Amino acid sequence: MADAKTTRNPYPLGAHPEAGGIRFSFVSKEADCGILLYDLNGGKKIQRIPFLPEDRVGNIYCRLVEGISPEAVSYQFYEGGRTVADEYGRAFTGRAAFGRSQKTSEWKASFLKENFDWEDDRCPRIPYADAYFYCMHVRGFTKHSSSGVVHRGTFAGIMEKIHYLKEIGVTTLELQPAYEFQEAPLGEEVRETALFGAPEDKMDSKRINYWGYRKGFYYAPKAAYAASGDASGEFRELVKALHRNHMELVMQFYFPDTVKRSGILEILRFWVLEYHVDGFRLLGENLPVDLAAADDLLADTKLLYQGFWIDCIYGRNETPDRPHLAEYNDSYLYDMRRFLKGDESMLDCVLRHMRYIPEKAGRIHYLTNYNGFTLADMVMYDHKHNEANGEDNRDGNDYNCSWNCGEEGTARSRRVKDLRLQQMKNAICMLLLTQSTPLIFMGDEFGNSQKGNNNPYCQDNAITWLDWRLVSKNARILEFWKKMMSFRKAHPILHPDKELRLMDYIACGYPDLSYHGQSAWRPRTDGYFRHIGIMLCGKYARVDRDTEDAFIYLAINMHWESHKLALPRLPRGMKWERVLGTSDKGEAFRDGEQQYTEESKSAGLELLQYEEGQQDGGAQQRTTEQQRAAEQQRPAETQKSTGGQEAAELEKEIPPRSISIFISVSEESKPVRRRHRKGSGR
Repeated sequence: MADAKTTRNPYPLGAHPEAGGIRFSFVSKEADCGILLYDLNGGKKIQRIPFLPEDRVGNIYCRLVEGISPEAVSYQFYEGGRTVADEYGRAFTGRAAFGRSQKTSEWKASFLKENFDWEDDRCPRIPYADAYFYCMHVRGFTKHSSSGVVHRGTFAGIMEKIHYLKEIGVTTLELQPAYEFQEAPLGEEVRETALFGAPEDKMDSKRINYWGYRKGFYYAPKAAYAASGDASGEFRELVKALHRNHMELVMQFYFPDTVKRSGILEILRFWVLEYHVDGFRLLGENLPVDLAAADDLLADTKLLYQGFWIDCIYGRNETPDRPHLAEYNDSYLYDMRRFLKGDESMLDCVLRHMRYIPEKAGRIHYLTNYNGFTLADMVMYDHKHNEANGEDNRDGNDYNCSWNCGEEGTARSRRVKDLRLQQMKNAICMLLLTQSTPLIFMGDEFGNSQKGNNNPYCQDNAITWLDWRLVSKNARILEFWKKMMSFRKAHPILHPDKELRLMDYIACGYPDLSYHGQSAWRPRTDGYFRHIGIMLCGKYARVDRDTEDAFIYLAINMHWESHKLALPRLPRGMKWERVLGTSDKGEAFRDGEQQYTEESKSAGLELLQYEEGQQDGGAQQRTTEQQRAAEQQRPAETQKSTGGQEAAELEKEIPPRSISIFISVSEESKPVRRRHRKGSGR
């Protein structure tokens, strides 16, 4: 029998091996409480050890139990006549199948194995400017039989898909709750907000907490997400495999207000030290986000939250070498969806969203996430269809800012199908041409649908499991996604580390970012305008140390009628070439000399380029924030080439509900990326 003695060292809480035994710390206001020890293999109770009055410090009981091995026992606590699972447990025995209810008596905590070989593991620490987020549910990602993995619905299943994730350009995985939680409804808690599903008192025994947004056992990976009996080891292998492929893992943590703020910091530190995770998305109320942001141990760990008080975290003259904080909220989602479906009075905020990067922080922007329509459903449904949740379609958000393109749900009309494909391409373009850090929800890259369910919190079935057969069925949208990702990565001007300033601050003759209308340098953002031209000057970014990026022009028209837009004149020897049109029916996606196999130019769209002798109007630039920046003068190179005379502008029709991309090339049709002149100061 094990011996027990008093110790005055209560932290950390829970149970921890020490020389000669195990130290147990338990928070309780009851006098009658103690430790229950079980045989690890057989599960038989082997000892009941009460806490003594002298074991108590404040509301914490602490006792060292000698003569027992952590490899041989599991444990629980008791409080009066109630058995209590250790909320600080590092692992739990008796792995249950996902969705099976476990009684309190079955939640026996055990100890982590200390012999895991991390080898030379290093966190990639990918800057936000170079990161591409992919939000997923561990089980839903590979549970469907079409996933083709051996270990479906598990951490190991994700490892089997790393090659695919790299192929579509993902750098950072964001996991929905992957810590231990009870998915079977017990009626012990009530969730406060519809964001995380439905109140548990409305969940019947046939529905489960599939997402996991409830108070959990925050120190243990979820055992039901492991293919093996060792969830902690399998999770570590996943992290190590991602790091080996220069990818990151960010975990979502939901903390209800019953979790103490000081405890939250300890949880985050634990996962960084024990599991090498790269970041956290913090969800819940009354969270210590400022303390977490200022925590020295978390200084290079990504922290994602709806908004930080940056001025309180950093001093006025303090700038982080590599920002680790990032805004993460739905403001981009709603405004960009409204613009996508053609709402008026959206241009000003859309242009702001597309260039916005917070000072001293990053921003994660997205059009879809776990709580709402998928990308495909966003163009298939005007209204939510949550009847399968068993709440008469009353749950979930009614405000989706979606448009079904003419038919609700599955369409038979070729016209509707083509328009939906075009709208999905428009959405992908807007997402990847926005200059902060993009995120998509799993399966959006190949048109996965949840049948119009925008709140599938209780659906552990085909509604939430990715159908990987769509990879081939919807190959056109997947290929478009891949090529757009390649295009964004190839052009650093599309993903700067700081917000562009709409100014010519390097005296090159062009501002870094400028807006255009039917006349070059004359944008119109009145309420009824739904079209705009955006030019990004590659002189403000470099492909490598000595090579400037190209000029890029985005012609965006979300109106249901075609409109004319003008492109500014480029420096001498360069011309515009059209590389993409989302309204195209054939297959073409060119970037200079690189030929993509996406969709060819439609007969109704000409290649937009400046032939020799064609020049722009040279008018002054009007930005949408006139109070922020003075109007920009026309480029100096244009003035020299025109001899100071006004020149005719080139106008072209941009088709309805479409985006076209143009890139600067030399007049010999080679990609123009100029060598940087040493000593120029740029």
